[in-house]
Amino acid sequence: MTDDDRDSQKPPASYRALPSESPHATPGTLHTLAEGKSRVFLVHYGDDRLVEREIGSIDECVPFLEEPGVTWVDIRGLGDAALFTRLGEVFRLHPLALEDCVNVPQRPKTDIYPEHQIFITRMVSLENDVLVSEQHSIVFGKNWVVTVQEEPDVDCLEPLRQRIRDNRGILRRSGADYLAYALFDAVIDGFYPVLEDFGERLDELEQRVIHPSRSSSQEIFALKRELLQLRRAIWPQRDLLAQLLRDESPHIKAETRPYFRDTYDHAIQVMDMVETFREIASSLMDLLMNGVSNRLNEVMKVLTILSTVFLPMTFVAGVYGMNFDTEKPFNMPELKWAFGYPFAIVLMLGSAGSLLLYYRHKGWIGVPLAERKRAKQAKQKARDKARPRR
Repeated sequence: MTDDDRDSQKPPASYRALPSESPHATPGTLHTLAEGKSRVFLVHYGDDRLVEREIGSIDECVPFLEEPGVTWVDIRGLGDAALFTRLGEVFRLHPLALEDCVNVPQRPKTDIYPEHQIFITRMVSLENDVLVSEQHSIVFGKNWVVTVQEEPDVDCLEPLRQRIRDNRGILRRSGADYLAYALFDAVIDGFYPVLEDFGERLDELEQRVIHPSRSSSQEIFALKRELLQLRRAIWPQRDLLAQLLRDESPHIKAETRPYFRDTYDHAIQVMDMVETFREIASSLMDLLMNGVSNRLNEVMKVLTILSTVFLPMTFVAGVYGMNFDTEKPFNMPELKWAFGYPFAIVLMLGSAGSLLLYYRHKGWIGVPLAERKRAKQAKQKARDKARPRR
């Protein structure tokens, strides 16, 4: 298609970029809320040719659209309103498709237009141990693919770029629909490193929750929130892939459709892992609460035992601490006894000691005597078996 042909096919007049979102804006209005300038990367490849570089404007990719091969325009960041307006004009994107790319967040979905198709996906990654979930839009036509990333500095597409550089597989011999599949598959595969990190964190928390602390509960709550965020990211993408397998598209070749089935299987695996990790996190929270409850019960048991041990001592001290008239015949004989004070002390200590022995025998404190006896007998049997026979 020549430049004159492109000029003759005027793009829709509804491309307008606004600095902030308006609730009464017409469909197709672009809301660029992000700050900073967008970066644009061009990858043009064929079976025997590869061009990869950063470009300053969308117009620099126009000559490559006329050449054989596939042109991939990767836009990172949503801060440049004029760039997206020009993007819609050059690739003749439908206003609603361009709006879905720029106005975030959108629910993962696919829309088919006469000249192109769009995938709205969510890409996750870890940045300084913090989960980052961003929108990743994939628009593809006959021989071109445009991707728009919400965050300019983080993505999971570098393995795919390396595959293109190394010319591995059939990627550089296939069309734009296969590149769209490969991008979608890379987004889904990007969940696996994140889930691996979550698995390690759960294993660590499982070891620490045995001796619970206040920070453990905070970490488990934070982990559950991040797992919920992962679930919200992968669940609609699974439905999106199921829709791609169920409905035919004029922009996806028949030989490419089976590859989406493989991506759908990956999404199911990711979903199962997320649900499993959520159940483990809930179990850890229950275990933490049980541990805290057990510690509280132990403290209450100790306090109760101390109270009951001192109760008879308090009773004896209270009885002998009353005021008596020693001249009356019905007085306590111990009041004038030379050993009355030692007798009261021995009585109090004896009552406390008797209660402690009783509690130990019951197993309420320490190891029960019967259990100690069985352990001693087991050790003796082990020694007898280990003793060499003559």
